[in-house]
This record gives sequence, C-alpha cells and structure tokens, in this order.
Amino acid sequence: MRSRRQLNRRERMAIILERDGAECVWCRRPLEVGLVAATTEHLVPRIKGGPSWVENELAACRRCNGERGHRTPGEWFDECDRRGWEPNRGAIVSALRSLQAAIAERGGQRRARPYIASQLRRLDL
Repeated sequence: MRSRRQLNRRERMAIILERDGAECVWCRRPLEVGLVAATTEHLVPRIKGGPSWVENELAACRRCNGERGHRTPGEWFDECDRRGWEPNRGAIVSALRSLQAAIAERGGQRRARPYIASQLRRLDL
C-alpha cells in the first residue's frame, strides 16, 4: 500500500507518465521536456467532486487540458474524435476504474461516484 505522504508535482508526473505513457491521452502528441509541456489533468474535475489523487490524474498537453475545461471525459472524447484525434481510450477507462477502486477503498467522494459510473458506461464499450 502506498504511503499517505503527499507527492510533489514531479513525483506525481513521473508516476502518471510511467502508468499511461509519455503522450497526451487526448491528442497523443508526445510529451517531452522542452517540446510539448506535460500537465496533470484531473479526469473528474475538482469542481465536480474529483479528488486530488494520482488515480484521478492523467498526462495531457497544455492545449488539451485547457480546452477540455470542465467537460466530461466522454464529451471531450467526442470532441477529440471530431478533430480527427485518437484519444487513448484504454488509459482513460483504466484511470476511471482505478479511481473508482481507490474511492471504494478510501471512502468519501460522494459526488464523484455517479460521475465515474456514468463515464465508464459511456466509454467502456
């Protein structure tokens, strides 16, 4: 079990990039130092009840992170498709499942639970 110590930004990003690969989960541009800045994006936005846990974060380029805003993963996935991008559905669904399991283990996050379930129904084909 992971320690409850708060991870710093660099540690969080290293875990996320190792887990999901060094590309934006939405547009698949490679995330490399000096070229395309990597940001951590909350899968379930904090404003919609998403926790600030590494299970709720994905690596995204600054453009996708900013343009997605508070749209749901399903809504942004559709927009990415419309733009001709091929989002990493596997990483997104895996992150939703991981977050769902973390919430079940740790408790709380009442607002995020139905949000996650609806996004899994929409994306987990």
